[in-house]
Amino acid sequence: MSLPNRGQMTWKPDGTMSRVLYLRMKPHEQWRCYKDFPQYFIPDSPGNSQGYNTFVSLLRQQWQVM
Repeated sequence: MSLPNRGQMTWKPDGTMSRVLYLRMKPHEQWRCYKDFPQYFIPDSPGNSQGYNTFVSLLRQQWQVM
């Protein structure tokens, strides 16, 4: 049995200006916008930060918050 994919997520990695959710699968990888991961992407709700719904979903899957 394989373990589920659990990555890392952050709201503002070094060098970025916007407050958008960023993801990466392994600590040595570059941060990428959550929209670059269609397998995890959850559409945004009006009034929430970009990526909030995806953040909540991944948090429930025990992703690590950085």
